[in-house]
Amino acid sequence: MRPLFVLFLSLTFLPFSFPWRSSLEEELVSKLYKRRAPPEMQETATSQLLQRLLPSHASSFQFQIDSTKGICGKSVCFYISNIYNSKHGQPEILIQGTTGVELSSGLHWYLKYWCGAHISWNKTGGVQLGSVPPPGSLPRVDKKGVKIVRPVPWSYYQNVVTSSYSFVWWDWERWEREIDWMALQGINLPLAFNGQEYLWQKVFMDFNVSREDLHDFFGGPAFLAWARMGNLHGWGGPLSENWLNQQSILQKLTVTRMMEFGMIPVLPSFSGNVPAALKKLYPSAKITRLGDWNTVDGDTRWCCTYLLDPSDPLFIEIGKAFINYQIQEYGDVTDIYNCDTFNENTPPTNDPSYISSLGAAIYKAMSQGNKDAIWLMQGWLFSSDAAFWKPPQMKALLHSVPIGKMIVLDLFADVKPIWKQSSQFYGVPYVWCMLHNFGGNIEMYGILDAISSGPIDARTSSNSTMVGVGMCMEGIEHNPVVYELMSEMAFRNVKIQVKEWLKSYSNRRYGRTIAEVDEAWQILYHTVYNCTDGIADHNKDYIVEFPDISPPTKQSQLSIRRDLSHVNHRFSLREVASQLPQPHMWYSQKEVVNALKFFVDAGSSMSGSLTFRYDLVDLTRQALSKLANQAYLDALTAYGVNNLNTFTFHSQKFLGIIKDLDTLLASDDNFLLGTWLEDAKNLAMTTSERKQYEWNARTQVTMWYDNTKINQSKLHDYANKYWSGLLKDYYLPRASTYFNLLSQSLKENKSFKIEEWRAPWISYSNTWQSRTNNYSVKAIGDAFAISKSLFRKYFS
Repeated sequence: MRPLFVLFLSLTFLPFSFPWRSSLEEELVSKLYKRRAPPEMQETATSQLLQRLLPSHASSFQFQIDSTKGICGKSVCFYISNIYNSKHGQPEILIQGTTGVELSSGLHWYLKYWCGAHISWNKTGGVQLGSVPPPGSLPRVDKKGVKIVRPVPWSYYQNVVTSSYSFVWWDWERWEREIDWMALQGINLPLAFNGQEYLWQKVFMDFNVSREDLHDFFGGPAFLAWARMGNLHGWGGPLSENWLNQQSILQKLTVTRMMEFGMIPVLPSFSGNVPAALKKLYPSAKITRLGDWNTVDGDTRWCCTYLLDPSDPLFIEIGKAFINYQIQEYGDVTDIYNCDTFNENTPPTNDPSYISSLGAAIYKAMSQGNKDAIWLMQGWLFSSDAAFWKPPQMKALLHSVPIGKMIVLDLFADVKPIWKQSSQFYGVPYVWCMLHNFGGNIEMYGILDAISSGPIDARTSSNSTMVGVGMCMEGIEHNPVVYELMSEMAFRNVKIQVKEWLKSYSNRRYGRTIAEVDEAWQILYHTVYNCTDGIADHNKDYIVEFPDISPPTKQSQLSIRRDLSHVNHRFSLREVASQLPQPHMWYSQKEVVNALKFFVDAGSSMSGSLTFRYDLVDLTRQALSKLANQAYLDALTAYGVNNLNTFTFHSQKFLGIIKDLDTLLASDDNFLLGTWLEDAKNLAMTTSERKQYEWNARTQVTMWYDNTKINQSKLHDYANKYWSGLLKDYYLPRASTYFNLLSQSLKENKSFKIEEWRAPWISYSNTWQSRTNNYSVKAIGDAFAISKSLFRKYFS
């Protein structure tokens, strides 16, 4: 009997035909060939990837670029075939393809669907390669071979803020693993944003801006994404020369490796964001000071950046200079440049002619540096500021450059696709993107049906201008099932049957069939991974984003006439939640607890599986976090009717769940605060840098931005994390202080004033942000035993 993953393959893969292509698509495909590395270099890059991934099989595969286009023609494809009569130690499988990315994708495809293997980020369980047969025994593919053609040429990767939420503390070793992962997933159009401040310093100093002035311009390492977009300046800075030089070297390494695989890196370009000093140096230039972006009280030390009008001649000079410096540093590696001048920065007028002139000027600055430049723009502004970007304004911006010279990322297409309401971006090529994650939050969430069908619907719709698929999450290393499915859509020309695909996924991820786990995944498919309410999933669980409001009082609940001993939890939830920020809840907690039971029951036979351990811990965390939400609401309901005993019971339950979650997460290496902090400190070359980087790392995941003594940052907990250490030392003291003050107010029959909690809490937070105590980077405890114990404690 053939393995399930092979049966799945034979049932779902229809013969691929060459997709219809417009001349525009063919022009975009030609970009893959224009500057690609020599075939030998791309073949070597793939062979070295295999050596790092599966060294025991380094001689089992042969890789060959389709230089003559005899296999792929004008399309982008990979082709897997057998090598017959090979002797011991010689290649058994031949993989041919358009670029090194296709060779790597072909390798991944073969390992998945013929060997039952699984590859994910290390922090989501890593790889499962135990199912790969030994050299000399690799499974044969069909005699005719297997040819997979990309339906659209591009597979895009990253959000402009991923560089801060996930990549900020990476060294070359970690970047090398990521680029390997990208190649295996078929990504050929990644952002390459490292090290740009090194070049910006050169550019602005050429325009007589001093190094000291730039200290106030650049943000700190963990906040560079928002300084680059002109949202803030100076926060977390200044940047040292060591940082600038390190990141410049890192950028050269990453761009070189991307090119070796045949990827097209997307480089940054000038958006108009300039240092304050430039206004004094060029008083006649059209430089506008922007409004406040999320400071507590408009503190000009951090807010209100300066924007050079694209119509000013100086804009083109600076834009051209920056691109020229990039070409000098990295070589002539790309024609595609990102620019998001209007990302959460609204133009001063909605006049379409003015907007068109701005767009044309931005593109002119790019094309002056590179005559073949293509502007890649995040389409987030069309979602986040839809009230401004109505059809006339959208069309003015999109048509401000020649068709084919702009690509738009339909950033939130998995939930709110813009292509449907904009006549396919009014003829402008776009990439269907999955946003999925905000702030790098840890939450089991996804829309598998939308991922498996959305790109197909967009590509096959009438007058489609779709040219790629993309992943634009703000943070990575979570929900591996979502990212594996989304990556596959780069190679799918028909909709995936998710139910069958998940059976294959489960078997590959754990290395064997487990009936209980297969059943659990079907439940998860219809619950946590079936969010259809159209709400962006930014995790607001009460543990990690504690509400900064006064609780309901008895006077505010006079209409709630019920005995708490017979409390109806659904009624209680509605009444209390109407006054509180509400965590996103789109599924049945009872069903997810049933899925957890299946995982717990299977745990004893899976003690050696890191992928299973990660999923078990994450699912236990998910179930407990939602239980804590209800405990919080029950506590506040009790407070509102002056029931001290019931309040104490539920508030202590909430605090107990935090403690238990910290213990649970401490048992898996992938949920540790210590790793994040140590990665930050390890990049430092001086004592002051070490202190600064740790402050940046601690602040981003907690308070995020500025505060006063009695007002938290407007962005507090935006980048919240379920990490051991953070729960015990940050989230627990916050909730404990709050509940202690509420308990005291009940005992003394006096009103609770939110300022009495805010002041000590904010003081504690700021002190914690500046601490330098160490946290564990190694797991402690038996994750399987802890998960089982917590299931019995809370759900049996």
